[in-house]
Formats: sequence, structure tokens, C-alpha cells
Amino acid sequence: MITHFNQTPIHYTIKGDGPCIVLLHGFLLSSSIWVDLAPKLSKKNKVITIDLPGHGKSGCISEIHTMELMAEVVHYILEENNILKTSFIGHSMGGYIALAFTEKYETKVKTLVLLNSTTLSDSPERKTNRDRAIRVIQNNSQVFIKMAITSLFPENKQNKFTPEINLFIKEALQFPTKGIIATIVGLKNRKDRTSILKNFRGNKYMICGENDPIVPFPEVKEVAFKSKTTLKSVKSGHMSVNENIDEIINLMHFIEFL
Repeated sequence: MITHFNQTPIHYTIKGDGPCIVLLHGFLLSSSIWVDLAPKLSKKNKVITIDLPGHGKSGCISEIHTMELMAEVVHYILEENNILKTSFIGHSMGGYIALAFTEKYETKVKTLVLLNSTTLSDSPERKTNRDRAIRVIQNNSQVFIKMAITSLFPENKQNKFTPEINLFIKEALQFPTKGIIATIVGLKNRKDRTSILKNFRGNKYMICGENDPIVPFPEVKEVAFKSKTTLKSVKSGHMSVNENIDEIINLMHFIEFL
């Protein structure tokens, strides 16, 4: 399906009937990461997958894709489909967007699942790396995309997941450069939302890969403790839903999505 936000096409899908679950992908990815999970969830739920602005088949909507702006895109889609309450599974950046949505529309959120994600803002070092990434993209976006996506998987598993890595790279090479840069700036400027997660009155979970090279397990463990959130670990890196779908499905049963 296609909707238009700020006169820009946003692609999304809706499948199944029942309680609504919105699946939000991470940076440089698309709704294709949910290829194994979404069909399982849609047997008991109404599942919405979205290509976030500047990703997948969706266009770039602003010079800066803030987490708040992308949360408004999600809200627009829910309003358009008369959905009053939903749950979220947010992978990496998708988790940041789910938190931004929750901050503004808490009464519309039933369950929050942060998958390979965190509540924290960027550290000074990470912000410097974001600026460096923008310079690399402006010079050679292909090099950046290939390196960034490959690094989502632990080094010792990159050969095993070569087909997935190649698919994600192929998709990301089609994304508009200005959309990638707009998102990097949004990621760099996002605020800490630990208090939002702590004060959220619905069900809340953090799922982290034991060998996640992007969002380290010790960091997630500390956030989960501070925000009083149920923490579950998975034998994976950053792409848990693609590296270890069996464990993720087991956790979906635990969360009662299945």
C-alpha cells in the first residue's frame, strides 16, 4: 500500500486480523527484514510493516529525519487505517521511533518491544562517527553502505549470512542519498528516552543479541534495569530477527504475540 506524507510516498503493508502490531526496521534497512517474522505474527494479529522515510520504497520527507518526524509518519498511517491502539516491535532505529511515538501518544501504545535497540542518545564519540559517515557518503555512498550493513553482523558470522547481507546491500544502494544523510542527522540528534520507557505503563521488553556489535548487551542490560523493563537475550548479533528467527519466535510466544 502507498500513502503520502508531506506529498511523499510512504510504502507499507497490512496483513492479518486481530490486535495491531507495527514492525519498524532499522537504519539502512527496510521492511524486508521482517520476511520470516511478519507472516507468523499475522496469523493472530493485524501486522503493519512500514518502509520508513528514505528507506525501502519510501521517499525522503525532510532535510532531517528526526525520530519525532518519523513517529508522526507512523501515527499518520495508523490514523488513516482507523487504528486506535497498537503494539510495536522496533529494531534498532525502529525502537527509537517507537519510543518517540510513545512519548507523544502513550495511550495508543499497548506493548513496546525494543529489538536490538536502546533508549540512550548518541555518545560524543558516536556523534563524531555520524559526522564522519556523512562525509564518506557524500564522497562514495556505495562504500559506506557495504561497510555499514556488513558490520551489522558479527565478523564470525558474516560468511554464513552472505545472502542476507547482499540482499540488504542491494536494497540500500537504491535508497536516496539525501534520505540516508537526513536519517543520520536525525539519529545523531535524538534524545535520551530512558525516562519514557521507565514511565510507560504498558508491557515493555528489550531483546538484545548477546554478540550485538552495534548495541552491546551490557549497555542494554543497564537500560533495562534503570527502566524496569523485562530483558531477554538472543544468541545473535545486531540482526537477531534474521540471525536467530527461532529464538525470536519463542520470545513472541512469551510476549503473547503468538
